Amino acid sequence: LLGAAALGAGAAVLGAAGTAAAGTAAAAGKDGRGPHRGLPVPAVVAHRGASGYRPEHTLGAYQFALDMGADVIEQDLVPTRDGHLVCRHENDITGTTDVADHAEFAGRKTTKTVDGTEITGWFTEDFTLAELKTLRATERIPAVRPHNTLYNGRWEIPSFEEVLRWADREGRRRGRPVWLHVETKHPSYFRGIGLGLEERLAKLLRRYGRHRKNAPVFLQSFEPTSMERMSRLVSTPRVVLLWTADDRPWDFREAGDPRTVADLVTPEGLAWIAGFAQGIGPLLDLVIPKDAAGRLTTPTTLVEDAHRAGLVLHPYTMRNENTFLPADFRRGTDPAAYGDAFGAYRAYFATGIDGIFTDNPDTALLAREDFLRD
Repeated sequence: LLGAAALGAGAAVLGAAGTAAAGTAAAAGKDGRGPHRGLPVPAVVAHRGASGYRPEHTLGAYQFALDMGADVIEQDLVPTRDGHLVCRHENDITGTTDVADHAEFAGRKTTKTVDGTEITGWFTEDFTLAELKTLRATERIPAVRPHNTLYNGRWEIPSFEEVLRWADREGRRRGRPVWLHVETKHPSYFRGIGLGLEERLAKLLRRYGRHRKNAPVFLQSFEPTSMERMSRLVSTPRVVLLWTADDRPWDFREAGDPRTVADLVTPEGLAWIAGFAQGIGPLLDLVIPKDAAGRLTTPTTLVEDAHRAGLVLHPYTMRNENTFLPADFRRGTDPAAYGDAFGAYRAYFATGIDGIFTDNPDTALLAREDFLRD
């Protein structure tokens, strides 16, 4: 409902704000470092589309984010049984589609271990693309976002090729390229079952002219070796995603590499990443840690260290609801109610990050306008 209001009474304002912010950012001492040349700083990355207002990873969520003025639209990629890449946050589609309502697929429910975690449900790799197209997307967190359930059943699962075509159409219509932020999900797992992601992704990027170093695309993965592999296939800018400090990327675990995220965010680790990638996507807690009560503390040196290594930073994820905000920016006791998201954005933007992932692009755009004006 809020999103509809943004497109109704406020769409023109948001568009003007986005244009003004881009110009202001360009004049604010930013040098268009690396692959974000031409993007405003800080860039607003629509996390799985405008997923605060529409079921995630649908063309409805992507279009709404773009219409709001988001600078970059994110996709997560998983494969089908017949080798197509589709946009889902996970290969387990139990909670993001109506697959459980399809009696013809009841026998496909199974239990698998993905990256060390046992999961029971339905998985994209057990369906052909044609079969997946008979399903419809649903809201992933209905208890927090009940209004999004209004759109359950409206959109299909999009293939990545459909998204590339959509981006090309929208780019021609708008007279400027539509930027994408594309994640390879569980690449070691899929390579192990004969459905490697990287070669399939590279083939599509080349087909649609998004394989060059100046292409309006970021590639990303929580497995650094996936981005290393992509660096040998295409020149498209690459980003290494980073979870909590004590996490070991799954490809490191399989290879016996003892390094953790804490090792990768040191100057030495960042220099290693810079050997094959152009950016990092850290958890916001790696930029500003929280105390035991969930309140923000003092920023780390990660932004400065990453910039010194020549890397851009696109941390994740900002959301408007109290349950996702730092404790000092929550308002009231309802976890699904909106808190002081603008205050949280201000704190994160002040660290010098180059962009931010958000479920609520309209809020982020207004927060950026406030920040740049101040």
